Amino acid sequence: MNTIPVYLFLGFLDGGKTRFMHENLCDKNFMSGDKTLVILCEEGEEELDTSKYVGGRNVTIVTVNDKEQLTEKFFTEALKKSRADRVMIEYNGMWLLNDLGQAMPRNWQIYQIMMVADAQTFDMYNSNMRQLVYDKVNVTELVIFNRYSSEIDKMKLHTIVRAINRRANIIYEYKDGTVENDDIVDPLPFDINAPVIEVKDEDFGLLYLDAMDKPKNYDGKTIKFKALVARSSKMPPDTFVGGRFAMTCCVEDIRYVGFLCRWKQASTLANKGWYTVTAKVKAVKDKMFGNEVGPMFYVDEVKPAQKPAEETVYFS
Repeated sequence: MNTIPVYLFLGFLDGGKTRFMHENLCDKNFMSGDKTLVILCEEGEEELDTSKYVGGRNVTIVTVNDKEQLTEKFFTEALKKSRADRVMIEYNGMWLLNDLGQAMPRNWQIYQIMMVADAQTFDMYNSNMRQLVYDKVNVTELVIFNRYSSEIDKMKLHTIVRAINRRANIIYEYKDGTVENDDIVDPLPFDINAPVIEVKDEDFGLLYLDAMDKPKNYDGKTIKFKALVARSSKMPPDTFVGGRFAMTCCVEDIRYVGFLCRWKQASTLANKGWYTVTAKVKAVKDKMFGNEVGPMFYVDEVKPAQKPAEETVYFS
């Protein structure tokens, strides 16, 4: 069964999602001949017009008026009729993403998640519909604040996003079309310069993202964290993985992520056991990192631990 790439566009009514999708559909690089199924779950002021797109005959638009329409059968039949190679979904801002995740066919894989928000009203949505804002911001890779102006408090917008999602890129688009990248630097929730970096259970996801992205920043550092141990006969006998299950998008997208740990007594650890690991990190080039530089954890101490209150972590 072929994998169908899905591009997901999030945001609230009249926030600019449709216009952003229109720009993508007009992009010659994006519209390189692939047949595209566009699923619209919200009716705003702007409409998509296939006659304006490069290879517009390769674009099929399907409108969804009720959340109950979102079933695996609906998606499968829409794809079959369109004979599309990929899918773009403009999701209703008032619907929770878990409903979409449960309905999508298993071979549909989310390739990119983008959120478009009106900079003038985003704070209001956050104040009155916090759950819905969290639901969308938590999973997105990119937040575009359009209709931005210098009178709007950029730090407030930035803080709302970063309180939910530390990895998303943020862009501010002014009314005249000029674009500005967010360059505000956020501190990590743990002290990277402490003699021993003690990582709270809920911050493991942030440690993982930062250490894998910038391993040299952790070279020579000692870190203490709680982990679910994974061992395999395919690994060297002195090696285990100390990690956690992490949610990247929705419950269907939970995966195990962790750090490669070296310890002479690794074979004594129980597979899928919880332990508190204290280790010194070295940034090394190793085949286990695909011959790239990555953080290798050389263990000083391992102690049995109680599983955390929340076993799943988030990259936010």
